[in-house]
Amino acid sequence: MLKRVPINGLEPNTIASGAMAGFVTGVFSIPEGMAYAQLAGVNPLYGLYSGLVATLVASLSTGTVLMVSTLTSAIALSTGSVLQVAGIDKGDMPGALFTITLLTGAIMFVLGLLRLGSLVSFVSNAVMTGFVAGAAVLIIIGEIGDFSGYDPKGSNKISELVNWFAHIGDWDLTTTLIALITMALMLIGKRIKPVAKLAPVIVLVIMTVAVAVLQLKSVATVADIAKIPSGLPHPDLPAFGDVPELALGSLSVAIVALVQGAGISSAYPNPDGSRASANRDFIGQGLGNIAGSFFQSMPTGGSLSRTGVSVGGGAKSRWGGIFATLWLGVMVLLFGSVAEKVPLSVIAALLFVIAGELIVGRAGNALLAFRSNWGSTAAMVLTFAAALFIPLQWTIFLGAGLSLLIFIASSSRAGSLKELRRSDDGYWSEHDSPDKLTSGQILIIDLAHWRFFAEVPRLTRRLPQPDGATGAVVILRIRDIPTIEDTGLRALDDYHQQLADTGNTLILTGIASGVVDAIRRVGLERRIGADNLFPAGADVTRALDDAWKHASELTAKS
Repeated sequence: MLKRVPINGLEPNTIASGAMAGFVTGVFSIPEGMAYAQLAGVNPLYGLYSGLVATLVASLSTGTVLMVSTLTSAIALSTGSVLQVAGIDKGDMPGALFTITLLTGAIMFVLGLLRLGSLVSFVSNAVMTGFVAGAAVLIIIGEIGDFSGYDPKGSNKISELVNWFAHIGDWDLTTTLIALITMALMLIGKRIKPVAKLAPVIVLVIMTVAVAVLQLKSVATVADIAKIPSGLPHPDLPAFGDVPELALGSLSVAIVALVQGAGISSAYPNPDGSRASANRDFIGQGLGNIAGSFFQSMPTGGSLSRTGVSVGGGAKSRWGGIFATLWLGVMVLLFGSVAEKVPLSVIAALLFVIAGELIVGRAGNALLAFRSNWGSTAAMVLTFAAALFIPLQWTIFLGAGLSLLIFIASSSRAGSLKELRRSDDGYWSEHDSPDKLTSGQILIIDLAHWRFFAEVPRLTRRLPQPDGATGAVVILRIRDIPTIEDTGLRALDDYHQQLADTGNTLILTGIASGVVDAIRRVGLERRIGADNLFPAGADVTRALDDAWKHASELTAKS
């Protein structure tokens, strides 16, 4: 049963600020929505519609009240990849697109219900950096045809780029100039604070009017690829028959969307101080996509950039996202058909700038990955390379798999063995663990950071060996180990037996309750001896001190 959750973030005193912020966000959504739809290879109309029903429902239901859930470049690219891999015919494209939206929403919703909000942590920062950088390069390569008027050929994106440069003489000069001027105006506009937020809209209008007034016939417009009617989206059913072939790809879209939106709650915390729930964010974004799929929406997710525009415009509650939808709806209703006149080269230039911002925005994360360790660097570089050569929908899975493998590899070498020596003043100091025992010795070994069964062979090889010693006592401190599985239990049993067979003793100290239970279940307590087991207590060194005292008594008797 779903627990009824009150909708916070709808305070009446924030309506005015929400209306102003919503206007800025709604206007901003027009060029980006059209551009991102073009990235996916679908009618720009669906990009506009993605900011309506899906955004409205998500704005009312996410845990992060300031979150604006809408179409993003990474979601658009992933969606286009799913459609391409599935081999959807152009005539079946709308239904298949809405099916991806429905499936993406259903996956998000179920993950939220199952309280799997932590799932996004399986995609590391390094992987997401490589993914976003790869997506940015794909954005640029995907738009070079519209940017220049020459459609490059090639078996992959890199060969297309090479072909594009090789045929520079085939570029349409007018189209290319329009794109270059658009880029220049965008870069200038973004540096003028009063108009920075609306720079994409202002430049889009200026360049569209210029192309129309100058009657530049060689410059292709949206009308050449799609019809954009004025009006709100009418209900349209997804193609339910396409579910089997689109399900796995939709999972990748959902993961991309959720990972992108994961940082919004920390970047823009709830104004009332309440803690945002990742699970509720999942549910809210899922509900938005489910509702939007019946009103011609592409998949959507929490957008850090669009949320930033909303908050920067003065949003202090959910009203920012709600009014963004309402303002966009009014503009689509009244002026939707005007979008047909927008030059494709202008959209391409806007995407070039957006892609550049994505790369620059992730530069700090890339530098961090390079400087941290080889695992992060490998994950980032391999994910980036994969994005360029395999369908993007599989790249996020590959990246998550790489993160897991690298984590396993690093975890298998995290455990350490250190000898603890007690000084005359009662303090303990760490030293390198010796290879061998000496007769009558009390040796304390601290086993730390052991979390993974693959570590066992390496660590057991480093345990001090009897090598002819007798009457020695090894105190193995395992306070840092919360649980233990069969491989670890077998290793402890084998080491105990090795010591016992040579007249030596093993004592375990600092044992966590979960480890004590496991030792008892498998009968290891009986073999080692209950007197040789010292469970962990609230006092960090109490069990160790007790074990030391017991070992001293044993050596005194021998």
